[in-house]
Amino acid sequence: MTLIGYTMMCEQAGPKQLVRDVALAEEAGFDFAVISDHYFPWLDSQGHSPYAWSVLGAAAQATDHIPLMTYVTCPIRRYHPAVVAQKAATMQLLSDGRFTLGLGAGENLNEHIIGGCWPIVGVRHEMLEEAVEIIRALWRGGTVTYRGKHFEVESAKVWDRPDSPPPIGIAVSGPRSCRMAGRHADVMIAVEPRAELAEMFDEAGGAGKPRVGQIAVSYDADPQVAVKRAMDQFRWFTGNWRVNAELPVPASFDAASKTVRDEDVSTRMPCGPDVERHIAAIREFENAGFTHLALVQIGADTQEQFISWAATELLPALRAS
Repeated sequence: MTLIGYTMMCEQAGPKQLVRDVALAEEAGFDFAVISDHYFPWLDSQGHSPYAWSVLGAAAQATDHIPLMTYVTCPIRRYHPAVVAQKAATMQLLSDGRFTLGLGAGENLNEHIIGGCWPIVGVRHEMLEEAVEIIRALWRGGTVTYRGKHFEVESAKVWDRPDSPPPIGIAVSGPRSCRMAGRHADVMIAVEPRAELAEMFDEAGGAGKPRVGQIAVSYDADPQVAVKRAMDQFRWFTGNWRVNAELPVPASFDAASKTVRDEDVSTRMPCGPDVERHIAAIREFENAGFTHLALVQIGADTQEQFISWAATELLPALRAS
């Protein structure tokens, strides 16, 4: 059975609420939790974007057994991979071994803030591959000096290292990223229930490894309210990731999603209180070979209601079927 996770969505809630909500999710019986790592929200209506790593540290102390994971961190622009290696090692220590480092090639939305040009996707994949090499080298211990095509590391050392380093997940969307993940990742990450992604991951060396998906949902007792909320905050999600990765600011996502209709949103993500509709959407990922699926409940002010509903209705129904 696919394990069901809870998403701390930094783009729609402040840091104290995110920590409170993940503690509630642990109590409710979610199997794991993930956190987004952005500098901007996708749309102004979401209204937040606290620093994910501070939230993670607090979440590690506010919970005691739920696994935690970045979904995902980009280690190629805003963060240097040597810094990512240090903070991921620290998170593994703070969480007593509950942390997974999810990595991806990034979005212009979050990485443009440091200036310079946004690399084309092929270059970003090269950078991500080097970043993983650097992170793993630092986790092995000792002093690391690295001279790559895209990165340099000069006499670096991570002093506080866990006995077991965090597993590394890599986000995939096509053949190139699947090949990279198969070679270098302990976990595959994807946001679309496409069986061919898992197949390509397996062929490149990922057979038998976990694959973690994510789905947006909009629970509400009133289906129309649920759709309206999803339209307001998550209509950008109906776009293509190859396009989304290139857009620079929330206004770009707003403009790109102007023609999205209510029915587009409600078709793409389950909206309302119908447990069977939510289960059907979750089963699409399960049927595509995903071992884990993180749920994103849309709307900061609906998290407690969603978690309560999931604990009493959704999770029991999933585990009984």
